[in-house]
Amino acid sequence: MKKLTVFVLAVVLVVALAGCGSKGSGGTKYKFATDASYAPMEYMDKDKMTGFDIDFLAEVMKEAGLSYDVTNTGWDTMLTSVKQGKEYQAGISSVSITDERKQTYDYSIPYFESTNMILVKEGSPIKSATDLKDKKVAVQLSTTADTLMSKIMGETNKSLKRLDNNTLALLELENNGVDAVVADIAIVREYVKNNPNKKFTTISDAKNFEAEYYGILLPKGSELKAKLDPAIKKVIENGAYAKIYKKWFGQDPDTKKLLEQK
Repeated sequence: MKKLTVFVLAVVLVVALAGCGSKGSGGTKYKFATDASYAPMEYMDKDKMTGFDIDFLAEVMKEAGLSYDVTNTGWDTMLTSVKQGKEYQAGISSVSITDERKQTYDYSIPYFESTNMILVKEGSPIKSATDLKDKKVAVQLSTTADTLMSKIMGETNKSLKRLDNNTLALLELENNGVDAVVADIAIVREYVKNNPNKKFTTISDAKNFEAEYYGILLPKGSELKAKLDPAIKKVIENGAYAKIYKKWFGQDPDTKKLLEQK
């Protein structure tokens, strides 16, 4: 009789714990993939994942009342696994919204304005993106920087080095393996800030590098989009977004322009 009572109590406890998900989550824990090598957007600080995207996602999921976790999978694995929508239901990793990607993925509404930037060593003759045509340039594979530089330099140009991540691209520049790196502005500025003695120069080129917007990456037809979009809008409108943005970038965001994007 005692054993039966213990068993019944154990079953009740398991059922109770199963129902203790976050508000509105229905017990579902959504799994997000990321490539935590994009400081200050997402990166590893010793054994802890941190960055703008990580703080932003926490606020959005809190607003949506959803349970979640984030795993550092790397860029290519994130793209593949989110497309399949089985192991991971979403990806957040400074993913630019492009027409090409929209053929394969759904996105949340935009949550961050960015552009690409050129990084060179001091004294470089490079002044714009068109100056890179006959130079050696490093980019991260399958990013918008890769797409842009493929158009400028040629898809099969061997001087365009497509690497697995921006860390490797930046090391190529440090070691004189390339003349320039092209990457997202936040990544480039953070790298320069953290390496003041390495004598790097940043180059903006609004003519060749248009503004782009990040969104949370989702599988086609994802039910999660309907939950994320209103939460993202609320976080941007209620001031939480501005606090996170200022924490990481030291200035206020243009939330009006952001909310105008579709």
